[in-house]
Amino acid sequence: MLGEIRGLNEECGVFGIWGHPDSAHLSYYGLHALQHRGQEGAGIVVTDGQALRAVKGEGLVNDVFNEEKLKSAKGNAAIAHVRYTTAGGGGIENVQPLLFRSSTGSMAIAHNGNLINANHLKQHLERSGNIFHSTSDTEVVVHLIKKSKKPGLRAQVKESLSLLKGAFSILIITKDCMMVARDRNGLRPLSIGKLGDAWVVASETCAFDLIGAEFVRDVEPGELLVISDSGIEEDRFAAKDQRAMCAMEYVYFARPDSNIDELNIHMARKRMGKRLAQECIGIEADVVTGVPDSSISAAIGFAEESGIPYELGLIKHKYTGRTFIQPTQELRERGVKMKLSPVVQVVKGKRVVMVDDSIVRGTTSRRIVTMLKEAGATEVHVVISSPPMKNPCFYGIDTSTSEELIASSNSVEEIRDVIGADSLTFLSAEGLVEAIARPFDDEYRGLCMACFTGNYPTEIFPDTVLPHEKELVR
Repeated sequence: MLGEIRGLNEECGVFGIWGHPDSAHLSYYGLHALQHRGQEGAGIVVTDGQALRAVKGEGLVNDVFNEEKLKSAKGNAAIAHVRYTTAGGGGIENVQPLLFRSSTGSMAIAHNGNLINANHLKQHLERSGNIFHSTSDTEVVVHLIKKSKKPGLRAQVKESLSLLKGAFSILIITKDCMMVARDRNGLRPLSIGKLGDAWVVASETCAFDLIGAEFVRDVEPGELLVISDSGIEEDRFAAKDQRAMCAMEYVYFARPDSNIDELNIHMARKRMGKRLAQECIGIEADVVTGVPDSSISAAIGFAEESGIPYELGLIKHKYTGRTFIQPTQELRERGVKMKLSPVVQVVKGKRVVMVDDSIVRGTTSRRIVTMLKEAGATEVHVVISSPPMKNPCFYGIDTSTSEELIASSNSVEEIRDVIGADSLTFLSAEGLVEAIARPFDDEYRGLCMACFTGNYPTEIFPDTVLPHEKELVR
């Protein structure tokens, strides 16, 4: 995927399997399906019923694993993770799953999302003597579990999860079981499936398709599942709060062949394009093209609704890393030309509608518009299949300040001028909600629209007090 999200990144992807003798290889394939969710590190932790073993490293899935490593990771259960850095920064110590060994039993944890009260919790834990080995907010969860005075691991996990604020889809594995949990708002996707007698868990259903697993259902917000050789047990660590799946999962993050709440991502994006065409007034053009890959579905929908023919006007180069992984904005901008080329014969002498999924900083949109005009496009009309992104995200997308967002301080006309387009149209918030068409009854149909509207579904800076540290807070 490219899109304007060269400067916008999702947190991670998680995968787990219980009850299959080839768990490591299947986890490897599952991570391949989820590679778009994180490209900075990957890891697998397996259990053979006696001990946990980790294989992980920095880089892409293919860079981290080989046949020798996978064969050495023998076990009938595993959890796995692909990572993009947000909270905690990079480094091998932050590559998940994080594995912890102790006299009371080993466990590993993998997490997709961002804990907005992680620093607060960490300060409490450090005051009571805990030492952290990584800068990842995920490590906080394990220390909470180990600190809990509740009887039994399940009760300890439930208490610890109840203290977390923010977005999380979490997998925990021990030699005896795998625990699966999703935050009480359901901000990040998580589904369960079956592969024969084995249970499978993944951030996206496309991972099930790759390994031949059958989708069973989505993990409910606030739910805790315990999977073992005895089967699956359903429990809860919290009641559901306002349901709030991240709208950007539908706009950009998820693969088009995935389903969230049983809604197909490609079809949702096509509806966004159709609605966008209905909201565009007065655009006359000869050809519609989408910025590969995540905007193609919306571009097809726009073309079908408007009657303007769709053409492949931009080509994505294979075998180059995502431009947003470059460490500086200058290198990211340079990387755009490595990623995209205009098809001159398609755009030359034409009025082009360029469909993209979002505008973050505006720099990449400006370069693509310039590229199309240098290829001979007489006009470039930019249409965006989401509303202006005006507000920072605290739930696992690395836009934590308004200063990073061009729409936070510029009007649509000012943004149009910055990117050099002949016109600029964003999809309305109402149009986005209607296009996604989730089957819920609240105003935003169970979506988190905070980056567009500023209405956050959780406290942003909650004051969380640990049960065992109440005496420290008076």
